[in-house]
Amino acid sequence: MVAITFALPAESSDFLRLLDQSVIHKGAGAKTIHGNIHGRPVIVLHTGVGEKSCRRQIGDFFGQQPLRYLISAGFAGALDRGLKIGNLLLSENFSSPELLGSPHLDIAADGVFLGKLATAPGVVDSNVERDRWAANTGAAAVDMETEFIAAACASHDVPMLSLRTISDTPSEPLPTPPGVLFDLEKQKTSFGRLALYLGTHPAAITRLTAFRHRIAFARRSLTAALDKILRVDLI
Repeated sequence: MVAITFALPAESSDFLRLLDQSVIHKGAGAKTIHGNIHGRPVIVLHTGVGEKSCRRQIGDFFGQQPLRYLISAGFAGALDRGLKIGNLLLSENFSSPELLGSPHLDIAADGVFLGKLATAPGVVDSNVERDRWAANTGAAAVDMETEFIAAACASHDVPMLSLRTISDTPSEPLPTPPGVLFDLEKQKTSFGRLALYLGTHPAAITRLTAFRHRIAFARRSLTAALDKILRVDLI
């Protein structure tokens, strides 16, 4: 069984449509989605955004069934100004050497970069913050979950591959303040808060529409990469 984690359904929706015979499992632990792709059984887990949700979800996940390896997938914000929306980053610091070194993994494919990923306690949005994180960590991109998923995989001896698609960059940042776009405590967008912000910042409506198109493009890029990876067995 191969596991794939995403933070939110906004990242996984295209991939889930590729699964055959998908079934949602709502046991005592984390809710998971089981299915098949290219004749290979997979299990999908949504960790939520940030450390608190991720630790809770991933902690309930291991032990439900044996895993050959896990792919930690999703969106990331670019720190490297050379990265563009939809580019793919394979994290060399969080991925297991046996997976990164697999002869079936085409790191040289168009749009795939090998580099360092950082995990931050909050959304890194402004250019000042991005530059500070890049300087302090040497990372090409940043997310909010991978560090904790990697730690859980290591403690359970499950090899992990970290694959992220770029959803925002210094030149194409988030369309609203992070707290308006997503409520970390409630793990969802507060549409009342968003509507209030858009009512007082009407120019943000255009930015939000453009952001939705960029997210859709990033999701398609991630889905295509996962589809290609899961056509073979990396181990």
